[in-house]
Amino acid sequence: MYRAFADSKMDRRSSYGCSRLDYVICKHLRAISSKYVKHNTIPFKSKSIQIYESESIQMQKEERKFKESTVFEGMTSIRAIIKGIDSGISDRKIEKILFDKDKLKKISKEIGYFKAVSAKYGFEIEAVTSGELENITLGTSHGGIVAITTDRTLPYLCADSEIVENGFYVMIEGIEDPYNFGYSLRSLYAMGASGVILTERNWMSAAGVVARSSAGASELFTIYRSNPGDCVDIFKSRGYSVVCAHEDTDNILGQCELKLPILLIVGGEKRGISSQIIEKADKLVKIDYAREFRASLSAASATTMFSYEIMRQNSIKD
Repeated sequence: MYRAFADSKMDRRSSYGCSRLDYVICKHLRAISSKYVKHNTIPFKSKSIQIYESESIQMQKEERKFKESTVFEGMTSIRAIIKGIDSGISDRKIEKILFDKDKLKKISKEIGYFKAVSAKYGFEIEAVTSGELENITLGTSHGGIVAITTDRTLPYLCADSEIVENGFYVMIEGIEDPYNFGYSLRSLYAMGASGVILTERNWMSAAGVVARSSAGASELFTIYRSNPGDCVDIFKSRGYSVVCAHEDTDNILGQCELKLPILLIVGGEKRGISSQIIEKADKLVKIDYAREFRASLSAASATTMFSYEIMRQNSIKD
């Protein structure tokens, strides 16, 4: 994400120099008006660090991926927002559409569409420079169109919450990054899942990143918040079978019955599913590997495999 060059070798007697390097770079990147940074507390024989501005900007973008964001990039994400609003699934509102004025000819059809529906959805349309878009976007695939939105309310799951009678819901617990989370949602939506349950600590705060990685699916899902214990109890009270993706079982995915209604629980590859939930599960199911391999699959990969098998067994069609 960045490169730093010492004008000479670091004093080997000063072993803390490497550990200090990231601190100094991050500190000075917050004020990147300067391309050349000097810092005289690191024990380099010649104490200077050169930081390339383009890489500094990229580092800032990497940091923004994990912060709260309601900037949605590209038509796929924006169309998903509108579809979610129309269906009543989401209360998110579009406040402003920004577009690259240098690309107006190329995106005139899209801008015409936004002008036609702007009164209905109550948003403004503003032409900006490509540099202004660059400053607020994370990727380069937005096509010159960005939406600024409000937050979306995620209701808390309770005994009176609307749950499909014979549905397929998924609780995702412990995913470490918004991309993995978004990829999981993309697979679940394609495979016909009815909705998603998230813990309080979730990646919907980085909504723009999640929408892009999920190809808009995050804005099309019914999403509830809940703690895992309450979630399991509520779904069991509605007649749902609780299935956990877990390696400590003889049940192999593809060889055991997974009939609706199902609450599937998938954990992140680092923390997995809490022992409290494992004890409450009706069935544990594992993905069988073709060779000896001690590592866990990513949550997105596991979610894709489980959701496909559940769709296959139940012939789920929307």
